[in-house]
Amino acid sequence: MRNNVVYSKVALRDLDRVWSEVYEASLSSDVTDKYINDLLDKVEDKAAFPRSGSPLYYEDGFTGYYYIVFKAYLIFYRVNGNTMFVDRVLFGRSDYMRNLHLNIEMEL
Repeated sequence: MRNNVVYSKVALRDLDRVWSEVYEASLSSDVTDKYINDLLDKVEDKAAFPRSGSPLYYEDGFTGYYYIVFKAYLIFYRVNGNTMFVDRVLFGRSDYMRNLHLNIEMEL
């Protein structure tokens, strides 16, 4: 069964930032569009079995997040029922635990 995929407002802003970063590096809208489409396809592929993503643990406990690695980026999502909620798309070398924590606080 395919699950719904819902992107948070923050994740959509993250995707805009990724687009800008890839465009700045490539100077090609075709390359950048393909990069973003491949990233989105990877998320859509995971929607069939969302719990097959890598679980994110912190201090010996499951955070409720799973993640997908796509090239230099990590896509963080939660699963609730038949919906996959994509909360963040972050550069893999960033302080993603801090960014995820801030995202959780903003939603509360």
